[in-house]
Amino acid sequence: MDTVYSFREATEQNLRLAEKIDISGNYRPSEEEPYMNPRQVEYFRRKLLFWREQLLKESDETWNQLKEESIREIDIIDQGALELSMTLKLKTRDRSRKLIYKIDDALGRINNGTYGYCEQTGEEIGLRRLEARPIATLSIEAQEWHERMERRGRARMPYMINEKRKPSVPPMPPEDMY
Repeated sequence: MDTVYSFREATEQNLRLAEKIDISGNYRPSEEEPYMNPRQVEYFRRKLLFWREQLLKESDETWNQLKEESIREIDIIDQGALELSMTLKLKTRDRSRKLIYKIDDALGRINNGTYGYCEQTGEEIGLRRLEARPIATLSIEAQEWHERMERRGRARMPYMINEKRKPSVPPMPPEDMY
């Protein structure tokens, strides 16, 4: 009988296993290794956690700067420049907040064993793509298809993946349809 873990239990279990995995500072996932082996998964988990921590630190710094800046004490021209600067900082902070949600989602996929596999097709996303964009949820082919459909105004992707990482929708349409 399979044991069913809650998200918290799975996270704690993964952390205990991660402590046993040795990843030196110069480790990089390799195509010669089995795809998404524990060492690769731990590498990407640490990469995502580091990225998340950096974003949170930058967000705190931005928030502290915004609290310190005062608009009332300067002339009208400087006030406009300061307001523009604050608006840009807030937009950047909002982008960081959205990115943190995506990072948390990727960490959740690590915990449930679906990280590194395309949400649309169930195929491997690929190490090079994950190295460049660790929060990727689609393979390059699925992402290109999604972008083509988005340009045409049909970005809905009705898909659902079962436990075996197989898509439950028909395969992508043939290339000659475009």
